[in-house]
Amino acid sequence: MELTLVAVAGIVSIVVVAAFSRQIGVAAPLSQVVVGTALGFLPGVPHVVIEPELVLAGVLPPLLYAAAVRMPAHDFRRDFKSIAGLAVVLVVLTTVGAGFLFNAMLPGLGLAYAFALGAIISPTDAVAATSVGRRLGLPSRLLTILEGEGLVNDASSLVLLGSAISATTAAVSFWAIGLDFLYAVAAATVVGILIGQLNVRVRAGLKDSVLNTAISFVLPFVAYIPAEAIHASGVLAVVVTGVVTGHQSPRYVRAADRVTEAINWSTVSFLLESGLFLLMGLQLKTVLDGAHASGPSVATTIGIGLLAALLAIAARMLYVVPLVASQRRDASRAEAARPRVEAVQARLDEMIQNDELSEGQKRRFTVRFTQRKSDLRFKVAESFGWRGGVVLAWSGMRGAVTVAAAQTLPSGTPYRPQLQLIAFVVAITTLLLQGLTLPWVIRTTKVPGDDPAADRAEFGDLLTRLSSAALEHVDDPDLRMPDGTAYSPEILDRAREELSVRQTRPAAANLVGLREQYVQLRTEILRAERQELLEARTLGAYSSRVLNRAQEAIDTEEARVTRFVEEN
Repeated sequence: MELTLVAVAGIVSIVVVAAFSRQIGVAAPLSQVVVGTALGFLPGVPHVVIEPELVLAGVLPPLLYAAAVRMPAHDFRRDFKSIAGLAVVLVVLTTVGAGFLFNAMLPGLGLAYAFALGAIISPTDAVAATSVGRRLGLPSRLLTILEGEGLVNDASSLVLLGSAISATTAAVSFWAIGLDFLYAVAAATVVGILIGQLNVRVRAGLKDSVLNTAISFVLPFVAYIPAEAIHASGVLAVVVTGVVTGHQSPRYVRAADRVTEAINWSTVSFLLESGLFLLMGLQLKTVLDGAHASGPSVATTIGIGLLAALLAIAARMLYVVPLVASQRRDASRAEAARPRVEAVQARLDEMIQNDELSEGQKRRFTVRFTQRKSDLRFKVAESFGWRGGVVLAWSGMRGAVTVAAAQTLPSGTPYRPQLQLIAFVVAITTLLLQGLTLPWVIRTTKVPGDDPAADRAEFGDLLTRLSSAALEHVDDPDLRMPDGTAYSPEILDRAREELSVRQTRPAAANLVGLREQYVQLRTEILRAERQELLEARTLGAYSSRVLNRAQEAIDTEEARVTRFVEEN
């Protein structure tokens, strides 16, 4: 009964704090930390000790999966250099720099344990930054980089943490650490791709939203457990599985199942994220009490934590400068490369007209060059410049994963309570300092967001393309119902009329005796539109936000048609 009351009180608190945060315009994770910290110091509130395994193996996988499944694969690929730089290179640099700081400030700690703590404070948590950024209209590319960094850097930091802890008991060279890191990444990627592909194909055979959602709830652990068993990165395997699942689901999984799954996962990720930040605040009292027992004073420990936070912030700022410069160079090179690509495209068109290529070669070359042109256009049009760089540099908040990872330090670690407090100070300092001031930074820098007019024009062009594909399908003289019966001319005319004005209301069809044909034809039309949309996505001809908007519209309509069929 007591556990039930605690759970109910926790969920109610999470909802109330989140609702209040929206009213005052503050990111909910920040409010959850503040409320949790205040509750932790109230008389009578028991000390909170969270098993790190519960966070790292129980909460982190579903959170990463929920974010990864929404990540557009094309955007992730296009900005992989920036994401990998922030999530791997910056994590390594921060780990090394912080490690030397801790080794100098805590005599007798040793470099291995110092690097372990450096790895713990290195990963950022993008939840607060992206929630603020979306509300204030940051450009999609900047949000994608922040989200991608948050997905990958947990894996790189945890791999470095494991290597550093191993180095405390045996001689480990930098070459060995590097090889372990490459193996962990490569093996996790393979596991993630295999699990993701197997997942969508298995779920394609299930025509039940409840069963599909149930499978999706265990999928993060299905990816995490085998990856960890072969000493790869379990969290990276989860991320890859999520990206593959999100990219492939429209091809295999029913729209009704994906709509239901998205709603359920939104609720689950909200509760897990909010609960994690609330518990993070509640732990402060426990961490402080542990640091009081022995070793350096709490004031000294907090001072070291503040220095480490400043180092982490400064390292990110310094790293972002060449990163933004690299993006600007990429944009300039993309602009310069356009004429060359256009010339190659013209030669390809000539070869196609002269039948110099097989059908397979035509398809491959056309897709490749269209993708190349789309990538070049993306680099030029979506560049965010120094203003976006300032926001990116100030979005390095640490979170609950840093606090949980500190709990995994072995019991014999020198200064263990102090190291845990240092990790907590770094997390809460960056979270509150940068999180609370990030809205001001965004408003001050005036980062230009996505162009609504351009998006509307692009969306209209995509709808025209989808409608044309659907009309071509309707006008196919061989079009028949599944039983071979020809469609009624009235049904075909109504479909053409609706496509011309994009009115899709299958349940409102008032054609006596022909409703079954109408619903079947709507299903055929949606299938044709979906195939055309997937083709447009493969070519990269439209921005991911426009593609997602069209995907949601088709999914909503298809789910409505599916419900109508099932109910009748």
